[in-house]
Amino acid sequence: MPKVDLFNMNAEKVGEIELSDAVFGAPINKEAMHQVVVNILANRRQGTQSALTRGEVSGGGRKPWRQKGTGRARQGSIRAPQWRHGGVVFAPKPRDYSYKLPKKLKRVALKSALSSKVAENQIIVLDKLTLEAPKTKTIVEMLKKFNADKTLIVVKESDEIIYKSVRNIENAHVLPVNNLNVYDILKYDKFIVTQDAVRLIEEVYA
Repeated sequence: MPKVDLFNMNAEKVGEIELSDAVFGAPINKEAMHQVVVNILANRRQGTQSALTRGEVSGGGRKPWRQKGTGRARQGSIRAPQWRHGGVVFAPKPRDYSYKLPKKLKRVALKSALSSKVAENQIIVLDKLTLEAPKTKTIVEMLKKFNADKTLIVVKESDEIIYKSVRNIENAHVLPVNNLNVYDILKYDKFIVTQDAVRLIEEVYA
């Protein structure tokens, strides 16, 4: 079982914690992580891009000039794609980019992402993360003590106080365990997680 140090919010070591081999010591499958990241980004696309085809732009119901005898190229409509204000060829239309992946593949990818953080010594486990009121300065000071510039903070469940304390910090993001995903784990350099969040992750994914 991987064993890592346990810290308090002042970056002081207060003990050690053993992590589950099944979740934090799993084989790292880069292909699975890649597939899941691409899927997450595709599912986040709005797909609202739209342009007008030649059949949708206004005007152009009449042939601009006669077919022959003018010395100019023949034209059927002033709303053809080659004309200014004409329609767009193969115009993009609103569409749904989302698709599904097998649950087993997503679980493998998540375990791989978590294991990669342990393997690269980028995981920091806190004994607890509690604030009496929203205080961005407290979180900023904590991150400085851990030398964590680009950081994902994972807590057991949604906490409005912690969320408000983190939301204005550049390159820092907070997530509850039920919103944990491969993309955010890999996006941030440091992975700060509370002790009770670790146990919940192991309970869900072991």
